[in-house]
Amino acid sequence: MPLPDALRDLLTATGPSGYETAPSAAFRKHAEALGAEVTVDAMGNTFARLKGTKEDAPTLAVVGHADEIGLVVTHIDDDGFLWFTGVGGWDPQILVGQRVAVTTRDGVVPGVLGRKPIHLLDEDERKRVPKLKDLHIDIGAKDGDEAKGRVRIGDTAVVAAEPLELPNDRVVSRAMDNRLGCFVALEVARLVHERGGSPGDVLAVAAVQEEIGCFGAGAAAYGQEPDVAIVVDVTHETGAPGIDVKQEGKHGFGSGPVLERGSILNPHVFERLHDAAEAEGVTFTVAASGGRTWTDADAIHLVRQGIPTGLVGLPLRYMHSPVEMVDLGDVAGAAKAIAALAMTLEPGTSFAR
Repeated sequence: MPLPDALRDLLTATGPSGYETAPSAAFRKHAEALGAEVTVDAMGNTFARLKGTKEDAPTLAVVGHADEIGLVVTHIDDDGFLWFTGVGGWDPQILVGQRVAVTTRDGVVPGVLGRKPIHLLDEDERKRVPKLKDLHIDIGAKDGDEAKGRVRIGDTAVVAAEPLELPNDRVVSRAMDNRLGCFVALEVARLVHERGGSPGDVLAVAAVQEEIGCFGAGAAAYGQEPDVAIVVDVTHETGAPGIDVKQEGKHGFGSGPVLERGSILNPHVFERLHDAAEAEGVTFTVAASGGRTWTDADAIHLVRQGIPTGLVGLPLRYMHSPVEMVDLGDVAGAAKAIAALAMTLEPGTSFAR
């Protein structure tokens, strides 16, 4: 299965939380190609609406988040080195020795993440896990003036890691978390469009600022007022070494999307997703949460008088790294199941608990 053009465009766009302009533009381009009505709100959330075929049928929002984890420049020293903090949750060990792309007003500036070489580390330093404050970005500037002429405080960076296609429909890239969710939202709209439209509107959403607090999704849900929402985000693939399936569940590559149940998730949405996936022949697994899901579902379900919300996970290896890996078959299964659900949302559908 080749990497779809829409997913490639989303993955190669750079956009940490609060700086999602590029991935949002990629989302808009592919949504407009479907003939969807595309709008953007003040926060930067992007909406692609396909009109339904029946009045009073419920509107389904399919929500992915467009932001990714990244870095933001906080200081430029007199020697031309850039100092930074994280945007979202990083394991600093992953960053040592990586190439980065710094997005500036004048374009992308390449650089590398530097640390004192192992030869110069004393014994205690070698044993200590590095912190973000121990790392710097080197853009090859000869001094601070040159660096400040190319980069400003507040510019952001991401690890330079282009998509890599591997055997067995597996793809590696940065920003799989969660451009995959945005891609699934677009795919649901495409599949529904190919079927002649669903009873109610389908609203594909590329939300912003999830990695720093699920801020965009709450505003998006408040403004758009969908009748039901399905959040699509990544979850941990559990076939990799060292993962305890008794704690995380068994969600290996090729087992399909993960349909989640839990305290904040609407049980009727889950059952409808479950039945739709089975009817379409989509393989899936089930996960459970006892409280927060740590996804945009946490923000959406309590907006206004409450929005019935479901959650679909995409099994992902090496989360929050430049080598996030996914099985494209699992992604396709998620879109197929959600699109099938959309086709069942007739006028009068109730999600009352």
